[in-house]
Amino acid sequence: MDVQKIAQNLKKELNNSSDVTSRILKKDEQSVALIYLKSMIDNVLFVEGIYEPIVKSRLEINKQNLMSMILKTSDISEIELKEACEKILLGNVVLALDGEEKLLAVDIQKFPARTPSEPPTSAVIQGPREGFTEDIKTNITLIRRRFYNKNLTLKDVYVGKYSHTRIVLAYLKGVAEDKIVKEVEKKLKKIDIDGIIDSYYIIKFLEKHPDSLFKQVGSVEKPDIIAAKMLEGRVAIIVDGSPIVLTVPFIFFEEVQASNDYYSSHIYASFIRIVRVLAMIIAVIVPGAYVALRIFHQNVIPIKFLITITNTTKGLPFTPFLEMLFVDLLFQILYEVSLRLPSYLGLATSIVGALILGDTGVKAGLLSPPAVIIIAIAKIALYTVPEESYQLTILQHLFLFVGGSLGLFGIVGLSVYLVIYLASIDSYGAPYLAPYSPRVASDLKDSLITAPTQKMFLRPQSFKNKNKTRLK
Repeated sequence: MDVQKIAQNLKKELNNSSDVTSRILKKDEQSVALIYLKSMIDNVLFVEGIYEPIVKSRLEINKQNLMSMILKTSDISEIELKEACEKILLGNVVLALDGEEKLLAVDIQKFPARTPSEPPTSAVIQGPREGFTEDIKTNITLIRRRFYNKNLTLKDVYVGKYSHTRIVLAYLKGVAEDKIVKEVEKKLKKIDIDGIIDSYYIIKFLEKHPDSLFKQVGSVEKPDIIAAKMLEGRVAIIVDGSPIVLTVPFIFFEEVQASNDYYSSHIYASFIRIVRVLAMIIAVIVPGAYVALRIFHQNVIPIKFLITITNTTKGLPFTPFLEMLFVDLLFQILYEVSLRLPSYLGLATSIVGALILGDTGVKAGLLSPPAVIIIAIAKIALYTVPEESYQLTILQHLFLFVGGSLGLFGIVGLSVYLVIYLASIDSYGAPYLAPYSPRVASDLKDSLITAPTQKMFLRPQSFKNKNKTRLK
């Protein structure tokens, strides 16, 4: 084959992009073409491992000699011409030799990558502080470090018409249920989309109820948590370019658990888990309940508290419902602003909004102190479980509207409906409210009340897995 023509055709197939580079090296009437993306390779390794060995070698340029020279520093494989573009896009240097039908691909991929650091949403007082990065190779290494065992299995799936994103299924063979692994792999292969930019792009494709408000796929930023979930029989889904690793099956009480719980006293961990659940209930129900009491059930409020409320709300231009809605909207706007502004401006805005606007609004007679305090407590309580904050925010507003229109009866009715709905859904065979609905006695040791590690003899029975015993 004419190596010059091959190089031209490959560059043309890659739309003659500015970072597509080709070099033709000639020696003893033999030619070799090097085609690669200069933005995706390790330049030092290219010079020392490929270019210099070819130029300085006294050996004849042929496939066997090239492989023996380059294999000293890099992985090399034989490929067909039709595979060349894909290999180049993956950061390989493709070598074409005169008279050879097959090409050689040398993997020397390199691009800027963030070093593992503690994720902002999963900070710990004790325990590992490593977090996943946007580089899939780094993420796989972080998981590999925790399993020096041949049963750790990785399967590659490529998704995206244009992005061709690498997705890796990671699980422990002999622990994870084969049926779940095959189902996840099948769903990933069925995804037909232009591109996958982040792991959240594929969540809805994996969920059984994609229109539901509630998440049915776990999302984790730390390798120690992923390792613990894989040991329980879950499947991890690692997406190239994302620091978020997904897990299935998923149950609601996973969000109540935190890595700190396993690195501290089980008694303290149990107390903190109860606090988290109470905080979620406060965040969702209290604003709506306050409005319901103010409008429909004033006789339920203690007389002293009622007098205080009456004195602080006298002369306000808004009804109790509109007042709570206005305060809630104000806090939500401040939250969105603080997220998007630079850190120093965000802090200043939060102080101005929370202190000056809140205090001025009360003094101006537009807001009442009880409304500001209740919304502030509810908003703070939202972030005791940051992974559920988006869902809880929607529920908070839903209960606020129901409380303002139907009173406490509406709140009780909506609560009952919510529990029944959550009990009816599942994630890959795992009941959403397990181990309480249905009751799974062995799993209660790691629910709201957690037992010491040495008493957790069995893997979770709330979902299918193999090798039930994990401690003898």
